[in-house]
Amino acid sequence: MATALGLVFFYAPLEAEQGFLQKIFYVHVPLAIVALCGFVIGGLFAIQHLRTRDPRWDMRSYVAIHMSLIFAVGTLITGSIWAKGSWGHWWVWSEPTLVSFLIVFLLYATYQPLRFAIEDPERQARYASVFAITAGAFVPMNFLAVRLSSAYLHPRVLGQTSNLPGSMALTFVVSLAAIALLFATLCKYELTAKHTRAQLRALRRRLTEETGAPVRRSRSAAPSLQHHLQDTRRAPAGTRPSTAMTAGAMGGQPAGTIIARAAGRSDA
Repeated sequence: MATALGLVFFYAPLEAEQGFLQKIFYVHVPLAIVALCGFVIGGLFAIQHLRTRDPRWDMRSYVAIHMSLIFAVGTLITGSIWAKGSWGHWWVWSEPTLVSFLIVFLLYATYQPLRFAIEDPERQARYASVFAITAGAFVPMNFLAVRLSSAYLHPRVLGQTSNLPGSMALTFVVSLAAIALLFATLCKYELTAKHTRAQLRALRRRLTEETGAPVRRSRSAAPSLQHHLQDTRRAPAGTRPSTAMTAGAMGGQPAGTIIARAAGRSDA
């Protein structure tokens, strides 16, 4: 990311007509590309979930779409700033690139409410996967439609008609790689955080069941890994994750030790 910013501000030349304002192009376009690719990746993960019924694929699809929505918000904000400086308006409804991206964003904005409206985790994951696949197929169709009709000409950097000089093209490629790496890093971080949270909830639920207290279940749009964790605990000893792995996820202590200590405190 630091390399990309250095190229943007110190290596890439100023554009003849827009000047310094054109440098927002190196953030706006990579954000848009990565967001759209993230939506498609979320659909591919959803296909895997429907094939295997593994909740981990549903979690990956959820995280990819969630992160793509955040990047899409950044795309719309930077696009509005660029439109204001170039055309004198924050939004131009006759520009198909902006409008089509807004349609895709609004389509995926219904993904979270759809998940939250369904209480059963398995049915929630199944319906969300169908939505992700259908919406993911719409993204490339929308992209092709925009390429066929354009009111204002956006710079084409991924085709044979690219009008970027070599220094600008290099800066764009490096910026695209930096944004893609940022997307992958944030997705990995969110996956790790949600998996750790699911393990803590499973341990807390197991402790609650052992003490005889009522189990309270809250509705959430995030996928549930409860059944996967239960299957892991019920698996034979040869296929069960090692105690060291569980201890690493729980901050260095085996899960059984935590449960035993918590149960001792409750008996006391």
